Amino acid sequence: MAVFDDTFVAENVCSGIEIGAEHRQHLHELILGAQGVSLNAVLQGHVAKIEEHNRQLKTKSEAIPSVARGPLTVDAFCALKPNTKIDSLIQDAERNLAAAQSAEAVKQQSSFAVLTLPSFDTVAIDALLKRDLPGLEAAAAALVQSHFTRLGTGAETWVAEGMPRIAAGSRGETQDVCPFCAQSLTNSSLIDHYKAYFSEGYSALKTAISGSIRALNTAHSGEAPAAFERSIRVAVQQREFWGRFAEVPEIGIDTAAIARAWKTAREAVLAALVSKQAAPLDPFSLSADALQAVANYENLRAGVTVVSGALQAANAQIALVKEKAASANVATLTADLAKYKAIKERYSSAVASLCQAYLDEKGAKKATEGLRDQARSALDTYRQTIFPAYEAALNNYLKKFNAGFRLGSVTSVNNRGGSSCNYSVLINNVAVGLTDDNGGPCFRNTLSAGDRNTLALAFFFASLDQDAQIVSKTVVIDDPMTSLDEHRSLTTIQEMRRLAHRVSQVIIMSHSKPFLCALWEAADTTTRTALRIVRDGSGSTLAAWDVDRDCITEHDHRHALVTDYIQGKLGLDERAVAGALRHILESFMRVAYPAAFPPGSLLGQFLGLCNQRVNTSSEILAAIDITELRDLLDFANKFHHDTNPAWETETLNDQELLDFCKRTLAFARRQ
Repeated sequence: MAVFDDTFVAENVCSGIEIGAEHRQHLHELILGAQGVSLNAVLQGHVAKIEEHNRQLKTKSEAIPSVARGPLTVDAFCALKPNTKIDSLIQDAERNLAAAQSAEAVKQQSSFAVLTLPSFDTVAIDALLKRDLPGLEAAAAALVQSHFTRLGTGAETWVAEGMPRIAAGSRGETQDVCPFCAQSLTNSSLIDHYKAYFSEGYSALKTAISGSIRALNTAHSGEAPAAFERSIRVAVQQREFWGRFAEVPEIGIDTAAIARAWKTAREAVLAALVSKQAAPLDPFSLSADALQAVANYENLRAGVTVVSGALQAANAQIALVKEKAASANVATLTADLAKYKAIKERYSSAVASLCQAYLDEKGAKKATEGLRDQARSALDTYRQTIFPAYEAALNNYLKKFNAGFRLGSVTSVNNRGGSSCNYSVLINNVAVGLTDDNGGPCFRNTLSAGDRNTLALAFFFASLDQDAQIVSKTVVIDDPMTSLDEHRSLTTIQEMRRLAHRVSQVIIMSHSKPFLCALWEAADTTTRTALRIVRDGSGSTLAAWDVDRDCITEHDHRHALVTDYIQGKLGLDERAVAGALRHILESFMRVAYPAAFPPGSLLGQFLGLCNQRVNTSSEILAAIDITELRDLLDFANKFHHDTNPAWETETLNDQELLDFCKRTLAFARRQ
């Protein structure tokens, strides 16, 4: 069913003098027809779904914590790629940034020095402890040592120091004498043993023992422990500094334990050497406790060596840190660190699912956009055919309706709210827009009410032309003559007559009887039906309408009334018959002499004009006709309220009335 009524106009054309976006949207659908509306509905469905995607994307993007993504947009944050080494990258970035921010301190700070502890050469020490004089006979050595025993503690040293004095005490003597008692030593066998005992080899042995003791004290006592303690303290401080910028091993050195083990080993070895020094020719060896003490110390020393090696290896990284810090860009390093932290946050358990939900929605939107583009392409292809054809049909109807304008650039427009129709009104080939914010010519101030109604009717008929299912349509047209200019009435009636042969059924409603009568006369007598709305109690109902009766004009009624009176029909109102005569004469003159008797003029004025033109080239009525018309008017005026205030009481004579009735009808048939 297709309906033309006020709702059609208000929805598709304008509301009063205003054209809104909704009018152009509805007109767009009207032009498209069922097929186009279906294509547009598919398109708008995708558009609506995209809007829903956008709302969901907004919700899901807001669910991603801004503190997690930092300065990145949601799309950039979600697009970050995972990295299995992200923790290491973050650590390196933090260190590089910290080094760059402390570039001067990094430059000034030294790398790790080698950490060392002196060792105990137990093999050499033990060999020295066991060393004696190979050339000294065992019996002589035993005799000397037995003598030393009798002399008591320090005897060997006392004798060793006294042996050089024999030469001094024997100076000037022919033989060696005792430096203590000055007696001859020639017969003392013990002196010879002393000489062998305290030989150069003995002195060398004592020197070796004394040297070993000094070396031990130099390497393992005095400043050495304090220096080692300081080196560890410096290394720890360096590690605290470099640990902020590079991977530096822990310094797990227990200096107190080392000091204790070092002291124990040193004292054990020193005690053995001191014993050897007291009895150089006595064989000694390091005790099991001394060897264990040295072993304990060496284990700790080996640990220091391992730590020192690790620190030396870290010096390569420290050199790289120094190099990078010298040329680093703090802003770039800050950005890198922020990016790495964002990647870590992006793939954290709390955020990853939120990002995936956002990406899934974004993917769904992209898929819908693809469907939208396909639907839009199909609709555009269809519109490229339908819109030019509709514009041609529309302007054809405007021409038929005698409109003083036509439409140009009837096109479709895609916008966020959906597709709509746009056009301009062409008046004298000058385009007038639908709106003008500057108060210039536009739809609202250029087209009259009749123009707007004509345009709406043209839209309606043109849309029917584009309807492939028009033969099955029931068309309802409600009061099309509202505000319609008189010069368009006939063409409108003609188009409706043609429409009746193209559709299944036409239903036309109007308040204008002449309009409906004109349609009725041209309709198929076998299929036409006329109904009217009549009062029914407090409401109304439909009833059959005798169109033929209502199609008779007042002139026809009056003419029939006078004819019936002449023919002697009973029951007629003679005063009504007499009153009809003036109207019959006026109607006749209006049709017979339209130029001389235009609407609004009076018969008296017309007679005066006729008298003026008698016997001239522009004569209207001959003199005899003027006389007859004046006589007829003299009688008729007695029964007309404009010319006789007492017309209702004027006396009537049947014969007189009959004569004037016949003469009036005869005059109205004279030409």
